[in-house]
Amino acid sequence: MRRAVTTSIRSGWLLAALLLTTAAMAQTSGEGLSPTLAAIKKSHTVRLGYRESSPPFSFLDQANRPIGYSLELCEAIVEDIGIEVDDAALRIEYVKVTSESRIPAVVDGLIDLECGSTTANAERRKQVAFSPLMFVAGTKLMVPKTTKAVAPTDFKGKTIVVTKGTTNEQAMHAVDAKFALGLNIVVSPDHEQSYQMLVDGKADAFATDDILLSGLIARHKSQDRFRVVGDYLSYDPYGIMFRKGEPQLAAVVERAFRRLGSNRDLIPLYNKWFIARLPTGERMGVSISPQLEESFKVLDDSAGGTN
Repeated sequence: MRRAVTTSIRSGWLLAALLLTTAAMAQTSGEGLSPTLAAIKKSHTVRLGYRESSPPFSFLDQANRPIGYSLELCEAIVEDIGIEVDDAALRIEYVKVTSESRIPAVVDGLIDLECGSTTANAERRKQVAFSPLMFVAGTKLMVPKTTKAVAPTDFKGKTIVVTKGTTNEQAMHAVDAKFALGLNIVVSPDHEQSYQMLVDGKADAFATDDILLSGLIARHKSQDRFRVVGDYLSYDPYGIMFRKGEPQLAAVVERAFRRLGSNRDLIPLYNKWFIARLPTGERMGVSISPQLEESFKVLDDSAGGTN
């Protein structure tokens, strides 16, 4: 009888040990994590999508390294992903994307976070998810300083260049249809090429988000050649993009933003990229908008934060 009891106890220990081992193996393999987080845990790598010419959000420095406001936000999210998957030594892999390729890159799993200048709108939310608000922009026009035209209606029959896959392309087609302007709307692969078309005289204006136009002018030190004109032709709230349908990943992204908000890091980070001189030498000089400042305050969960 005693031997039977001892055997039963030993069996219980073996079962408990087996269950603990199974649980440990499951944790190691990423079981219980959302698909993106499980893949990150397995590869020990987070892939960040960056843009080559969207200063100050995401662009290349003099050594061709990706830098920018959006990338710093993404790197903060990586810290929280490391906590979530229990891996403090996650590696970051930078993957170049364009306006056209960025959404498919997220949907198809080629990147984990898109760190650029992407508008979070209802149409895109059908395919991807977005972080809390990180900036607010809108479509305007860049024109040569010698151009007197400022409103879209002043460009009747003219050539407007837009970057393929942007909300600005949609905005210009909407304006064209609304006012029957007969615009020649041409597309280029990325903002740098769009800017170059204006430089080369192949377009009368370049339409994209006002902050990106200002960034390109600053980067090329072309304040004496070009200016940004007109009223806003669209409303473009920016966010970090990631895969849709993963509540656990969404919670990690939200938590990272709230950590930055509670530590009062968001406004200093903004000032670093929009007020202070950039690592590439230029200065944006764009003060934070009251709307964005209030959005950052809402993310402050510390005592005295506004929720």
